[in-house]
Amino acid sequence: LARIIRLVREAQGSKAPIARLADRVSFYFVPAVMGIAVAAGLAWLVFSAEPVTTALTIFVAVLVMACPCAMGLATPMSIMVGTGRGAQLGVLIKNGAALEQAGHISVLAVDKTGTLTTGKPVLTGITLLECPAGMDENTLLGMAASLEARSEHPLAHALVGAASARSLALLPVKEVVVAPGMGISGQVAAQVGPVGIAVGNPAFMAERGIEVSADTQAALAQLAEAGQTPLLLAVEQQGRARLAGILALADALRPESASVVSRLRAMGVRVVMLTGDNERTAKAVARQAGVDEIAAGLLPADKAAYVRRLQGEGHMVGMVGDGINDAPALAAAHVGMAVGTGVDVSAEAGDIVLMRDGMEAV
Repeated sequence: LARIIRLVREAQGSKAPIARLADRVSFYFVPAVMGIAVAAGLAWLVFSAEPVTTALTIFVAVLVMACPCAMGLATPMSIMVGTGRGAQLGVLIKNGAALEQAGHISVLAVDKTGTLTTGKPVLTGITLLECPAGMDENTLLGMAASLEARSEHPLAHALVGAASARSLALLPVKEVVVAPGMGISGQVAAQVGPVGIAVGNPAFMAERGIEVSADTQAALAQLAEAGQTPLLLAVEQQGRARLAGILALADALRPESASVVSRLRAMGVRVVMLTGDNERTAKAVARQAGVDEIAAGLLPADKAAYVRRLQGEGHMVGMVGDGINDAPALAAAHVGMAVGTGVDVSAEAGDIVLMRDGMEAV
């Protein structure tokens, strides 16, 4: 609450570009008006038979009517009212520039997981591949969940939740390495001894020299076509790494996403979906949301680069996101809108924080 109050105060005290223009105009206009008022007062005092009070009245009248006080006061007042009303509605605007620029956005880049979708995916199935002896579906899920418990990604929460639903205990882990947008790896202290576990996309496996067969790729494509997000799970024992299974997760579209996208397009705003997910899954979600333009398989730096490319085309670009993967793009955009239910780093990178969950706040 203290942080919200501080941010609103800073926003109300900040200057929007239009306010700086008003200040520049006032810098020249105020002295000119004062000069004219003095000249008018002196003219009545010198060239008329009226008393001094009449000359003073003329001086005050010219000063009050011509001085740009309304312009000088209206701009900061509008920022105060706008940011204050926004805070009441759960839209935390950090500065006046963001408030002004938001009205000129021509392209809005939107993250998929947790923004267009609920961000609460569920495990829909596990496909066993080259599973080591003595390990079954629950063993693999338990080890994967133990590793993912160290991550804040929505897919990680889904695996931990699935393990909890099956009453699987989380095991100690060490040497955890997170590759944003790709996967996570580490050592899990299983009953059979330390086991190396890696959970992520095919590119993450390729980095570790783990080959994905044509049959596995076909299975991944089939899941993606159905709008599910497949994660590969690799197990390393005694120096040998193998693909042990595929974890299929599904993330439901937010009920309001399609209508919000439709309204944005009616306002003349071009909507682009940016995601680290694979292209097939992204297309399936985009169809449901009514988004025509997508960019899939993006790492955090790629999202920021895509935003900069749109800016290079002359667009005023807004970005909506909720995770650490979105922070670079939120910072790069003209107006970054961070969903407040996301992680702190994304909220810190955004110019506007949407404190209420859902796309409706956009």
